[in-house]
Amino acid sequence: MAPIPGSGLAKGLAVTLRTMTRKSVTAQYPDTQPELPPRSRGVIGLFEENCTVCMLCARECPDWCIYIDSHKETVPPAAPGGRERSRNVLDRFAIDFSLCMYCGICIEVCPFDALFWSPEFEYAETDIRDLTHERDKLREWMWTVPAPPALDPGAEEPKEVAAARKTAEKLAAAQADEPGQEGRA
Repeated sequence: MAPIPGSGLAKGLAVTLRTMTRKSVTAQYPDTQPELPPRSRGVIGLFEENCTVCMLCARECPDWCIYIDSHKETVPPAAPGGRERSRNVLDRFAIDFSLCMYCGICIEVCPFDALFWSPEFEYAETDIRDLTHERDKLREWMWTVPAPPALDPGAEEPKEVAAARKTAEKLAAAQADEPGQEGRA
């Protein structure tokens, strides 16, 4: 049997008419903001107070897109007769987001929790040179970082917390015993 001429066109028009009457599922992006998952990866924020200029993030970055400059400062002794110490002071912390591949290695290797994922994704620029965000811009992204998820109530307590609790209980017991010793004398 030979197909009826124009039957393919009729089937195509039938599909078109069926889908024209349905509600569209496409969200028009600038007008309708997408609902992002709570821990989505957007841009990297810097909590500058925690940064010790250890340079681990810059060394581990596979794209070499993190730029850090610092200088050493001498800190006076904490107690009289103590020795002076030196500490690194952050002068420049910049991330070039035109090179960044958003792998998150810098956030994972930071031992002092100075880098965080922000869910912000709208930071497009007309000039590629403006995608290098300095520390003041990275600090602004910290306002959008969500709070960490709550701990699982059924999870085991970390060994560090358990050890600290035992030490605190021993100190409290020792202090409770001291006033009793003085009353007997």
